[in-house]
Amino acid sequence: MKHIFWLLLVCTLATTSCNRTPKVIDPASAAAVKVQVDILRDTVQARWTEMVSSDDAKLQDLRHVLTALEGQPGTDRAQLRDLQRANSRLKTLRYDQTTMAESARIDAYDTAQDSLMKVVYQLALPAGREPAPAVKTLTDRIQDADVSLISFRVRYDQAATRFNNYLQVHATELAQLGGQYSKLKPLPVFTLPVK
Repeated sequence: MKHIFWLLLVCTLATTSCNRTPKVIDPASAAAVKVQVDILRDTVQARWTEMVSSDDAKLQDLRHVLTALEGQPGTDRAQLRDLQRANSRLKTLRYDQTTMAESARIDAYDTAQDSLMKVVYQLALPAGREPAPAVKTLTDRIQDADVSLISFRVRYDQAATRFNNYLQVHATELAQLGGQYSKLKPLPVFTLPVK
């Protein structure tokens, strides 16, 4: 009985797949441009999400380091509270895909985060003394995430540049599509233009 079922299934699939005509989209059509721009936009968004998720994890690890330092003897609790507030404020300072057009905003965020990390490293990794294993693990993760930031930004810029170039080349087709497609604008990138 099982063999008959499988034989019928294979025959059905074979006959239905043979009768199908693949749908071909003209690569020069507005429909093809729509599909391609959606793919490019999704790629840009995925790269952005990946970068922001890494940064969020770094901020969370900074918070965990500061919490772990509260338990160490001789720790200045007022300083830790100030550092925790500064860490909490960082997300409000962070740029987004629109505000990053102002390179000063990126610089301000990077400077604030670097300043905070420098002080946290001084407290968490004192010279001549081995930090607690949990603190060492967290600071290693923070440093790894910080080093990865450049590659995240490069990958985002590559995706955004492909998207921007595609918008420029296919402006006519996008205008024909109307709606949201006719309103698409080039995205800012991290790389400063060469003058």
